[in-house]
Amino acid sequence: MRLRRRELKFYAAVFAFKPPTFKRYFITGLLIWVPLVITIWVLSLIISVMDQSLLLLPEAIHPKNVLGFNLPGVGAALTLATIFVSGVLATNLIGQKLWRSWEQVLARIPVVNSLYNAVKQVSDTILSPNGNAFRKALLVEYPRKGSWTIAFLTGHPGGDVANHLRGDYVSVYVPTTPNPTSGFFLMMKSEEVVELKMSVDEALKYIVSMGVVPPRSTAKTGAQAHSGALPTSSSPTQTSGNS
Repeated sequence: MRLRRRELKFYAAVFAFKPPTFKRYFITGLLIWVPLVITIWVLSLIISVMDQSLLLLPEAIHPKNVLGFNLPGVGAALTLATIFVSGVLATNLIGQKLWRSWEQVLARIPVVNSLYNAVKQVSDTILSPNGNAFRKALLVEYPRKGSWTIAFLTGHPGGDVANHLRGDYVSVYVPTTPNPTSGFFLMMKSEEVVELKMSVDEALKYIVSMGVVPPRSTAKTGAQAHSGALPTSSSPTQTSGNS
């Protein structure tokens, strides 16, 4: 009888134990592989695009003809080296004169002129070290009252648009999630937006993750009034727009 009871207890303990299910194993595997695969895919996509710069080289000196096989990353290294050398040459007097002459040639081509000037103005505004575009993360009430989302400061309204606005307005970009490259351009009153104690990188992670990855909490309040923190209307975006 005692042996019988011990056997029953043993079998009861065995059946009470619930090992991890197939679903749990599968989800754990996904959590390991999905970030890794997406990271590798994005990097390979960037490298493959940058490798297209090899098409500018003569066929005889391509890595495939020299080494006998394709060597990924050579075009990416060539692209980075070209960008660096271009920056070095453009900083001296001779390089600046050559670049201005080239821009004068582009200015004489009707369609290329408008497209090049538009792209150049946007890139100068975003990439300029002294610019304020995409340097600040904001909290705005959009698309309705009581509904808030994250946006980025892009400057101030300029040109004839500024003549029809009464008060202090700022230009903001509201990205969509999970793809922040598309979004909406809004002009809002400066007192209606809140500057966040958050870096642009943290804000982008928060947007791309659809709110799953929250930003780091700060010792102070997470946001402050935007009226005293925004750049004045003499920002580079405002100046370029009025000109």
